[in-house]
Amino acid sequence: MSRIQIEGLTRRFGQVTAVDHVGIDIPDGDFLVLLGPSGCGKSTLLRMIAGLTPPSDGRILLDGRDITHIPPRDRDLAMVFQSYALYPHLTVARNIGFPLRARRRPRTEIDSRVETVTRVLGLGELLTRRPRELSGGQRQRVALARALVRDPGAFLLDEPLSNLDATLRTATRAELTELHRRLGSTFVHVTHDQVEAMTMATRIAVLNRGRLEQVGTPSEVYDAPATTFVAGFIGSPAMGLLSARLDLVDGGLYARAEGVDLPVGPGDPEDGARQVLVGVRAEHLALVAPSTAPLRGVVRLVENLGSEEVAHCLVGEARLTVRGPRPLGLAAGDSVGLTTDPEHVHLFDPGSGRRLVRTPTPVTAVQS
Repeated sequence: MSRIQIEGLTRRFGQVTAVDHVGIDIPDGDFLVLLGPSGCGKSTLLRMIAGLTPPSDGRILLDGRDITHIPPRDRDLAMVFQSYALYPHLTVARNIGFPLRARRRPRTEIDSRVETVTRVLGLGELLTRRPRELSGGQRQRVALARALVRDPGAFLLDEPLSNLDATLRTATRAELTELHRRLGSTFVHVTHDQVEAMTMATRIAVLNRGRLEQVGTPSEVYDAPATTFVAGFIGSPAMGLLSARLDLVDGGLYARAEGVDLPVGPGDPEDGARQVLVGVRAEHLALVAPSTAPLRGVVRLVENLGSEEVAHCLVGEARLTVRGPRPLGLAAGDSVGLTTDPEHVHLFDPGSGRRLVRTPTPVTAVQS
C-alpha cells in the first residue's frame, strides 16, 4: 500500500495549461477516481503520477519520498492503459510474467506469482491463449494481472473500461471494486463516466479545465456539490439550475424569478436582495397543482426509462427535470407545478459558481 501526495502539480504544453496547481492527498488503500470531461487534464495528471509526463511545477510524494523526477520503473507504481498494451505474440502467461522477467526474477518466483494472480482474477483457463483470442473483458483482466504480479504500492488505471460494452463494463466494475477490497491497495482510476466514479470510488476528484473542483466521497460530491460545474456534471439527469433573487420575508429566505417563489430556509437581513443560482435535483422535485406551486412551468419533453419517467420542464428561462415512477401523467405542452423541501435546495454564487453556506451564518461562498 502507498500514500500518494500531489502538491501544486502543474503541466503546461506551450501556452496551454493542462493541469493547473492541483493538490490531492491520496491515503493508503484509497480508491480515488479522477473524474471529468474529455480534455480536463485527468489523464495528464495520472501520467505525471506514473512518471510518463514530467510536471512543469509542483511535486509528487510516495510514502513521504519525493518521486517527482524519479524514472517510472523506480516508482513502485503499476499502470493499466486504456488500450491494455498487451504483447500480441506472447501468451497470457508470458504477458503476465513479463514485468518479472524484465527484472530478472527467478523462474520459480515468476511461475508462483503468475499462478497466484491468475487464480485471483480467474484467468487459469486462458494462460496458453494469445491476446487476439481474448474478449475485451479478458484482455482487461490480463492487463490487471500484469500490473498485479509486480505487487506494486499503487495501481494507476487510465480509463480501463472504456473499450468494453455496457454489460461487460458493469461486470468489470464489480470485479475491480472487489479486487480493491481484497488487496487493500491504493487505486487511482481515470474516467469520464460518472457511473464508474459513483459505484467504484471511495473518493472522487472532479476536474474541470485542469483545475480541481472538489474532492470527496461519492455521497459528498452528489449531495453537496462545491460548484455549479460539479452540480451539473454529477448526476443523471444533471441538477437543474436557475437564476433567482433572494428575498427575506418574515425571517425566511425566498428565491424569486419568473415562475419561481421558492422558500429556501431561514436567513439574516444581509442575505436578502442578492442574486443566486438555485439548484434542485430531479428526484427531489414533486408535482403539485400549478396554481399553488412555488415552481411553475411548461413540460417540454417526457422520457420513458422503463420503471421511471423524466419530465424536462421550462421554468422561466431555466430547464428543470423531475423524475418519478412511471407514469408521471405529463405530456409535452402541459402546464406543470413543482415543489421541493428547503433542505434539498442548493444555492450557488453566480459569479464564482461556488456553493453558498446558509446556516447558521449568513449566506457566504465556500472557499476552495
